[in-house]
Amino acid sequence: MIWTIIFVVSILLLITGVAIYFLNSWAGKKTAQQNDMVAQHKQTVTVYIIDKKKDKITNANLPKAMAAQVPRLGRMMKVPLVKVKIGPQIMTMICEAETFKVLPVKKTVQIDIAGAYIVSMKGMKTKMELAEQRKSRRKSTEPEEAPLKWHEKLRAKFGR
Repeated sequence: MIWTIIFVVSILLLITGVAIYFLNSWAGKKTAQQNDMVAQHKQTVTVYIIDKKKDKITNANLPKAMAAQVPRLGRMMKVPLVKVKIGPQIMTMICEAETFKVLPVKKTVQIDIAGAYIVSMKGMKTKMELAEQRKSRRKSTEPEEAPLKWHEKLRAKFGR
């Protein structure tokens, strides 16, 4: 009896694992295909960033045709939206998450766009470069302390 239950559960786990593997490979292929399409249609423009926020696509000022193409689950999720001024036209665009974090508000920047999707910003620093920059700032702001002598270390340690 117990062996039957263990056997059934292990079979279910195996089937679930195989299904997740194939779904993951399918999603990877689809993502690669979309990234290739974005790379083909990418162009650099200079824009003025008015505002940025995370909101649902249904609340955004996006074209109806674009909102209709989004899957049902995607309509419920909050996405990074950026309101930009391209020439005389003001538009709301969807942004990539990493780019959204570094975009400055109320500034003119050069960005790469593909349709109504902001891919990247020119001059954007990677996470590693930002971490190095923070470390160097911390080192420059911390005052250098003179090394303590052995008897001062003992006093500090034992409180005498």
